[in-house]
Amino acid sequence: MKRLLAVVDMQKDFIDGALGTKEAEAIVPAVRERIKEYLTAGDEVVFTLDTHEKDYMETMEGRKLPVPHCIRGTEGWELDSCLKDMPGKRFEKHTFGSMELAAYIKAGGYDRIELIGLCTDICVISNAMVIKAEVPETEICVRAGCCAGVTPKSHENALNAMKMCHIDVI
Repeated sequence: MKRLLAVVDMQKDFIDGALGTKEAEAIVPAVRERIKEYLTAGDEVVFTLDTHEKDYMETMEGRKLPVPHCIRGTEGWELDSCLKDMPGKRFEKHTFGSMELAAYIKAGGYDRIELIGLCTDICVISNAMVIKAEVPETEICVRAGCCAGVTPKSHENALNAMKMCHIDVI
């Protein structure tokens, strides 16, 4: 079985920076362990990086979420310190979901895709849905204990929405 682990936006600004939460901080050890399990099994791991430029506040997202974050080249844009040296292809994305990641997955012929990371209710769900649209017959799952949302309630709402779209929540 060909598996891929997609680690979504485990960046400093979402963990303990501009948009960090205690729930995001709490999942870091579990995320690290899950990555190690995939690597030990010889499976592929990829990372997404939310990536904004200095003009963030002039973008649609900046107007709707006026908190500069994940500005390319800043400390907040970096993967968490315990993850940044881990091997795996990086996908910079300038919006919630990565079309580049979805195309990569489609071309890779994977049997199972697992998503973990931040934020469940924005970028995890967006990437899960984009991937589901690209490879509708591929098993896609989200590991709830390795994700955190903007709030615990929005995290649960996103997990329930993904279940309704045939994305397994484990």
